[in-house]
Amino acid sequence: MSTTAELIEVSERRSAHNYHPLPVVIHEARGAWVTDVEGKRYLDFLSGYSSLNFGHGNPKIIEAAQEQLKNLTLTSRAFYHDQFARFCAGLGDLTGKDMILPMNTGAEAVETAIKVARKWGYQVKGVQPEQANIIVMEDNFHGRTTTIVSFSTDPDARDDFGPYTPGFRVVKYGSVEAIREALDENTVAVLLEPIQGEAGVLVPPDGYLTQVRELCTAEGVLMIADEIQSGLGRTGRTFACDHENVVPDVYVLGKALGGGVVPVSAIAADQDVLGVIKPGQHGSTFGGNPLACAVGNAVIEILNTGEFQARAAELGDLLHARLRGMIGDGVVTVRGRGLWAGVDIDPSLATGREVSKALLARGVLAKDTHGSTIRLAPPIVISEEDLLWAVEQLADAIASFR
Repeated sequence: MSTTAELIEVSERRSAHNYHPLPVVIHEARGAWVTDVEGKRYLDFLSGYSSLNFGHGNPKIIEAAQEQLKNLTLTSRAFYHDQFARFCAGLGDLTGKDMILPMNTGAEAVETAIKVARKWGYQVKGVQPEQANIIVMEDNFHGRTTTIVSFSTDPDARDDFGPYTPGFRVVKYGSVEAIREALDENTVAVLLEPIQGEAGVLVPPDGYLTQVRELCTAEGVLMIADEIQSGLGRTGRTFACDHENVVPDVYVLGKALGGGVVPVSAIAADQDVLGVIKPGQHGSTFGGNPLACAVGNAVIEILNTGEFQARAAELGDLLHARLRGMIGDGVVTVRGRGLWAGVDIDPSLATGREVSKALLARGVLAKDTHGSTIRLAPPIVISEEDLLWAVEQLADAIASFR
């Protein structure tokens, strides 16, 4: 069982079909390149949905993981371990927050933010019991738990998973007025992605995040920024909120925080928010484990240099300039920031999946979303030469449908 066809056949027969992967079976990877089981190389233009911002097998991250594997991998939070303090302080300093609460997956971090916001609402804001509401955005993507899909507007994510969790109000993304109209005395938080990734890399209007911050401050409501995909260097700044110099009350982090090695997530907030959580009220056996913290510490060190943020900004300008040059030539719209782009293909030519498969045949890995949109998010370690080559392959792939 070693060929692509054999491995895909067994995978499809023996696993639930909750994904629709492209027909490639990857065996190894370094930097921005991966190699399949038959030895063919591909340029990774998806980065595990931004989990691999620092590249496959980043030497600093791998070394940290290997060193920790020799010593200690798990204690549970019943005890302290020697990587924990450094991780909490480092991530707190990176976000400018007093405290963090570590978890594993991004969805767990979002659930944590929801629980903390509600508890803060009852204990600090004085909301009446069971009355707290959180304002969320249309076309959001925050994870797959039953509570999170309860406020999804994507039928695939939501349908047939009810009954749904109450306490959420869905409003139009990019409209501060829509948030203002949905607010009442029981609103405890506004939860949003600074850039909506799964929806097609949707960037809100300039000034939107600033206005949301001002409104939340004025109304005594927590601003929660889900930076799981947009954060940690992807957009050319440490956080996507940084482009408007906005500091949310709560950062929600994941994906790249684990360096593409282990699931690591966290929320970061000041003591007046995270202080509402007391022993026994929330936790995770693996959250903040020694291996996760060691990897997270390496990621934080990398980000503290600022090199990856600058590189994402510089290469992102090049990427977007080249992509915009394709508008009217099979491309309808290009959105995004830094090394992150949503490319809308002319639907009369091809679907996003068809173009993704054409890219695969040309040695580039990308993935479609919502019909005719393709998301592009190469590892930030990608070379300028490889970046330009991939855009050429995209142009060629689109041209093949004419």
